[in-house]
Amino acid sequence: MYKHTILEKPVSNSILRRIASKDRSAVEECINVYGGLVWALARKMCPSREDAEDAVQEIFIDIWKNAERFDETQSSEATFIAMIARRRLIDRIRKNKRQISTEAIEDLTKEPSESFNEQIHNSIEAKKVIEAFAQLRPQQKQVLHLAVFHGLSHQEIAKVTGMPIGTVKSHARRGLMKVREVLGLDKNDGLLKGVEE
Repeated sequence: MYKHTILEKPVSNSILRRIASKDRSAVEECINVYGGLVWALARKMCPSREDAEDAVQEIFIDIWKNAERFDETQSSEATFIAMIARRRLIDRIRKNKRQISTEAIEDLTKEPSESFNEQIHNSIEAKKVIEAFAQLRPQQKQVLHLAVFHGLSHQEIAKVTGMPIGTVKSHARRGLMKVREVLGLDKNDGLLKGVEE
């Protein structure tokens, strides 16, 4: 869909500054130059290709709106665009999480497909996990969410969030320890296997 090409433009010919000055040709150039970067981030954090395509459109709209905020003395164009992309994608994850929670509640009113006892057991276990995640610090919760629900590796999470790889590993390890503590499990339980690796 997008060519993964990242080309830094000299300050005098900044794409974002041209966009801020209403240069229409800069809009298409921005998509050609940074489309690959935005698409790669979106595909990593979105559950489906369709969601990623929608996210890319939203991200570029945000880029147009915020182009005038770009300061080449503070960051490169690629860094600025990646920052906007990450913020938009995290917002989408939070929004989708709320929608999933609503759908889960609605599902409780539907005809059960398994025994009542099994449903009660699953509901109790799900509640325990939700309560455990609620006790995590924001960054621990973010790292575990990206690792568990989006299947990102520590290195990928570091790229998406901008955190150092060591910080990502630390949040994953401490967050997982907290979840195990709340659930009353030990380190050999196999919970979220691979998240700490």
